[in-house]
Amino acid sequence: MGEWSNPFFGCFNNCTLCVLSTFAGCYVAGKNAEAVGDDCVTVGVLYALIRPVGVFLTAKTREKIRQQKGIEGGFGSDCLVHLFCPLCALVQDAQEIQPAAQAESMARE
Repeated sequence: MGEWSNPFFGCFNNCTLCVLSTFAGCYVAGKNAEAVGDDCVTVGVLYALIRPVGVFLTAKTREKIRQQKGIEGGFGSDCLVHLFCPLCALVQDAQEIQPAAQAESMARE
């Protein structure tokens, strides 16, 4: 099984993405979901308005990323990560999906 490309607390590897996740986490959550085939708007809005649902949806996104990339882990740990350190999780998910391309496109939008 593989590992994450960036460490969990590697948020500052991309300061733009870190700031974007801090002030517009719903946007980053939506873009991450869109990258794995889910609806951007639905995930983004629910992430912003209903925290428990947002944790579940972003954990499902993380699970899909892990499955696509062959990264070891489970849905329970995905939920815990998004519950207790959502900003680091959003950044790590975004960096894993498309290390440079997605982060740059998010910064431009």
